[in-house]
Amino acid sequence: MRRRLTAGAVATATGLAALLVGLPAAPAGAATTTTEYTVVADDGVSTADAIAAITAAGGTVLSSNTAVGTFKVTSASADFKTRAARSDALIGASANRAIGRAPKVAPAVEQPVTEALRGKGPHGAATPDPLDDKLWGLKMVKADKARAIEKGDRGVTVGVLDTGLDASNPDLAANFSTRLSRNFAPDLVDVDGPCEVEGCVDPVGTDDGGHGTHVAGTIAAAANGAGVSGVAPNVTLVELKGGQDSGYFFLDPVVNALTYAGDAGLDVVNMSFYVDPWLYNCKASPADSPEAQAEQRAIIAGMKRALNYAHSRGVTLVGALGNQHDNLNDPQEDTTSPDYGSDPYVRPVDNATCFSLPAEGPHVIGVSALGPSKSKSHYSNYGTEQIGVSAPGGFTRDFFGTPQYNNAANNILSSYPLKVLQASGAVDAAGNPVSPTVFKSCTASGQCGYYTYLAGTSMASPHAAGVAALIVSKYGHRDWWRGGLTMNPNLVEAQLYRTAEKTACPEPRLRSYANEGYPAEFDAYCAGPKAFNSFYGHGIVDAYKAVGGR
Repeated sequence: MRRRLTAGAVATATGLAALLVGLPAAPAGAATTTTEYTVVADDGVSTADAIAAITAAGGTVLSSNTAVGTFKVTSASADFKTRAARSDALIGASANRAIGRAPKVAPAVEQPVTEALRGKGPHGAATPDPLDDKLWGLKMVKADKARAIEKGDRGVTVGVLDTGLDASNPDLAANFSTRLSRNFAPDLVDVDGPCEVEGCVDPVGTDDGGHGTHVAGTIAAAANGAGVSGVAPNVTLVELKGGQDSGYFFLDPVVNALTYAGDAGLDVVNMSFYVDPWLYNCKASPADSPEAQAEQRAIIAGMKRALNYAHSRGVTLVGALGNQHDNLNDPQEDTTSPDYGSDPYVRPVDNATCFSLPAEGPHVIGVSALGPSKSKSHYSNYGTEQIGVSAPGGFTRDFFGTPQYNNAANNILSSYPLKVLQASGAVDAAGNPVSPTVFKSCTASGQCGYYTYLAGTSMASPHAAGVAALIVSKYGHRDWWRGGLTMNPNLVEAQLYRTAEKTACPEPRLRSYANEGYPAEFDAYCAGPKAFNSFYGHGIVDAYKAVGGR
């Protein structure tokens, strides 16, 4: 049952509120380890009452997002989560960091490619960029044809809610807004390693993870005669760093990024992740402790409020469906959660009360992943309840029985940070690629960018986000108060669905990936007619038709 945020639930704000409050220290005799939490107030609870309840539970409020009723809190009390869960004013607390404990394995946010690693000309040049011949995804969504009608408008802003964005790449620098970009996720030493800068807040325009840079290139790499070009090569890119360098996405930075996107007037936000530490957030799973149940209810409430907030302020929300090869109408057991704070355990998943977020949140256009043959990628989640559209995401083992089988080129090529590639050994100290799946391309003035292949619904979602940005560019109206163009996100979504290439289920409808070497658990049944089904949703996004092509 969906919680309803009533008018008196929390104090609202026109800007992202960071309310710094000095409160008493944790009770004497508490545990010596200090933990940081995100606490979510219950519906109808004022900010003052929520702070009082947090204090009574043994917490100290560092900051708050009053737009959606979330609080960043530290506590040295070992039973803080229990006390917060029992409070009538609070839904629960989600741990952001446990000092001194590093996770065993960082969570994967995309299906990695086996072979790959996890001169500026006139803007909007008509000729393809030198690596565009490798962008089969760009051609599948007909973004190359769409440029004859619409390349994107500089006044359209696309937020990349991810691990960061490497603006030193000339393809991204051309479209990057330093003024609008923000970092909401300071480095956490227990998962990200030592901080690179004092204060642990990386400057905007950097990306120590790589994932966000890859996503950004697919959306809006400039058509500038170097590297690659994106789906919408003239729109403005905005970094919303809500993910850790290690690939974790915790509630507090994600919620803050979403509310900022609404307040800043961004047009589109891409979300290629799920909120940690739970793959599925269940309201009352019998496998979970009362504290874990309260934590998940808090994540559900916080994310729904933030997504509703952004949508109500004109943001079109696009999200990856996930890489667990799961039918989201009937999800299987969750064996990977929690992926932070304690060891994972087997949890039954109830479709009615369990949610993978943000993909299953309100107003999110869910995107499944396809290979170059238009086959659903083996890893891609699917399901008629959550899917909106499908898009190129990559599938290494596509085209079984042909020379194209088991080829890195079946995946998505996009921008990637030089320092991440060098740290992995794919590029040498002199800046030269030593891996056949990494490419270097330089402008006439000598500025160089680097590019590699990845695969995942993380790569599919930005194709759809780019088309959404083209729709706003073509049909949006000028907003003189906030600047740039704007368009009702419901209308953007409707145009995206209406113009998508309707694609029928495969025959037989049960798609086996045995030939590609995957066990029966990857088998997927495609349900629904050509107009809308569980593999393709409303169809494969079509940039050309979306902007008026025939």
